[in-house]
Amino acid sequence: MGALHAGHLRLIRIAAEKSEAVVVSIFVNPAQFAPHEDLDKYPRTLDDDISKLEQFQLKQLLEPSALMQSIAVFVPTVSEMYPRGISLQRDQQRGTFVEVLGLSELLEGGTRPHFFRGVATVVTKLFHIAMPDHAVFGQKDVQQSCVLRAMVQDLHFPLNVVVAPTERDHDGLALSSRNVYLTDEQRSRAPAFYRGMCRARDLYHNGTTDRETLLAAVRGEAEKVGLDIEYISLSSPDDLSEVAEVSTECGAILSGAWRMGSTRLIDNMLLGFEF
Repeated sequence: MGALHAGHLRLIRIAAEKSEAVVVSIFVNPAQFAPHEDLDKYPRTLDDDISKLEQFQLKQLLEPSALMQSIAVFVPTVSEMYPRGISLQRDQQRGTFVEVLGLSELLEGGTRPHFFRGVATVVTKLFHIAMPDHAVFGQKDVQQSCVLRAMVQDLHFPLNVVVAPTERDHDGLALSSRNVYLTDEQRSRAPAFYRGMCRARDLYHNGTTDRETLLAAVRGEAEKVGLDIEYISLSSPDDLSEVAEVSTECGAILSGAWRMGSTRLIDNMLLGFEF
């Protein structure tokens, strides 16, 4: 989507460790926005993004063990990705779309029912265009990672989905392109959700597995600074269904969303498993 930050560059480095050539797509995808959301004001910083990629590649090439030979930047237009046009009104959309049923309706899909349909559709198109061996996504968008892993399996894409750990700022706030919307006061309060997840993780490591205790730890930290919590979830990594406790076999995903004014942020932590 662009507005590149250190988290994106980390994904590129991981891709470079797996392939000599890396393709970076930059495309603000209209299909994953609802009419009332922030498509028009979403950060579009292409020149700065290209500069960061050039600096990143130069730095990599100067290393003694250079990992990759090239970065190709794919910046398609909306008309190229959606030849029939794309309306933000779902009932007015025409053409081919991809849905991953069963995973897309939960969690983020509860308040953004259009979102994963748009994500699955544009990623399917990008996979067909680039034909990658590996596709690297960030854990911060953990439900997206689960949806795309299922899509790759269901549609028999011949590629490997890699989910990279979330890149965080010095105080734990997950890096996000939307962080630029935050005022200084909002930015100072935003890391409370991460602190709450850390408390829950510590409880889990000390033997606590029940849902209510873990969620209360997150909620307690968030309420201290008045975060406007949208939801807090403890879900199964297999099907994203809500669970009563962390499974000893497959673990659980602790996640949530909150608002800072008009800005909506998400974060998550994996308990008892890794991708």
